[in-house]
This record gives sequence, structure tokens and C-alpha cells, in this order.
Amino acid sequence: MRTFYGETLHTPFMLGTAQYPSPAVLAEAFKRSGASVATVSLRRESSSDKAGQDFWQLIKALDVKVLPNTAGCHTVKEAVTTAHMAREVFGTPWIKLEVIGEDDTLQPDVFKLVEAARILCEDGFQVFPYTTEDLVVADKLVNLGCEVLMPWGAPIGSGMGLNNVFGLRAMRAHFPDIPLVIDAGLGLPSQATQAMELGMDAILLNTAVAKAGDPAMMAEAFALAIKAGQLAAASEPMEPRDMAEPSTPLLGKAFLD
Repeated sequence: MRTFYGETLHTPFMLGTAQYPSPAVLAEAFKRSGASVATVSLRRESSSDKAGQDFWQLIKALDVKVLPNTAGCHTVKEAVTTAHMAREVFGTPWIKLEVIGEDDTLQPDVFKLVEAARILCEDGFQVFPYTTEDLVVADKLVNLGCEVLMPWGAPIGSGMGLNNVFGLRAMRAHFPDIPLVIDAGLGLPSQATQAMELGMDAILLNTAVAKAGDPAMMAEAFALAIKAGQLAAASEPMEPRDMAEPSTPLLGKAFLD
């Protein structure tokens, strides 16, 4: 298991906390998922709003690592300001950095992302950048001090899975020592398995669990799928072949005239 800014997680499952039908369902989903990290938006927390305080108490009761995010930010200033507020509220240097550039796909604005990452890394944040699979952008983020990369699988909430397997495979090969977390776009546990089989180090998702008919059951399904993909990647799986190869050896077979 990789370390994330020196932290070793007990599972490679990071789960979001938005859109659940009730706090009790959220808590049960986390229990059955075994997730090691909860992503939390500052917009769900407020120093004066009782509902916000109740939500924060619920998150603390989950007893998992908290990863605040800058969800919904569209400018460098907005993202940086949100990150500073999140560090003060949640008491952690971890920040999932989102700077959205396009409203229909929620694709990150990689130019603003790099600038915001530079500012936050210089200010002591441990940045988890939500990015594309672009190797040039990823290289810039790593050179700025990001020790984790979070490439998207597909647009947030789309459930389309891994849209660019080639790009993700290339990113894994290009950054063998950097933890890679698939963030956004997964809709089915099988897609999480595929991501882990590609050598990804963790999965972050929210909508696929929160919007399921039974979120707790779906959370458990994703946990099992992630574990399956992790074991498959570690087992050195066979390479695809163009030709068939008999699974039963011919040696010792009786040949009849």
C-alpha cells in the first residue's frame, strides 16, 4: 500500500460524503465500505449553522482520515481561499484541489489548477490535485510539490467509468513512484476493479454510492471490487495473447489410430 504524504491508509478506498438520503445511511455506507478517507466540502460545514456542526460531528464519528476539497471553485483565488478556510476548520494540511473550468463536464481548468497548486504547496498544504490524464500537466504538478495525483476517470457523477484507459496506463508508467487515485466518473464496482488492475493506488468516488438504491450495499460492493483489483494487480496477471493456448497439456495424451 502506498503512503499519501507519509500516511499509510488501511484501505485504498476514499469515499465522498455528499448526496446521501440521510446521515444514518451515510454512516452505514462508510461502515460497510471500510473506507479509510472521507472527502468533505467546506460548504457542508459552518461555524454558525447547527446543521453544519451536526454534519462535522457525524464525520468525526466515522473515525477516518478527512480530505477537505475545494469543490465548486472556478478561480485560483476562490480555490486558495477555500483551502485556507478548510485547513482552519478541519485541522489538516490535506486538500483535494478542484478548479473547475467547464460547467457541462466539470473538467478541471489545468492552467488554474497548476497555479493554485503552486500557491498551496508553497504555503505548506499537502495537495491532492483533481486533474486530467495529461502527462505534461501532471509533471508540472509533481515538480511543484504535489506528491499525489488524482486523474479523473470520466466527468464527475457521470458513471461512465474509465474513458481513457491508454492515458491512465501511460500516467502509471510515467509516474511509477507517485500515488495515483482515480477520482470521478465511476459508476460500477467493475470499473473500480479495472482501475486497480491498471495499477492505480486508490479510488475516490461519491455519486455511485450515494445515489444507489441501497448506498450501504453499493459501498460494500465497491470495497470488494477494489480489493479484487488490488489483488489482481499484485498477482502479476497473464498478458493477452493473439492465439489460443490449451490449458490442458498434450504431454501424456493417448493417441489412437
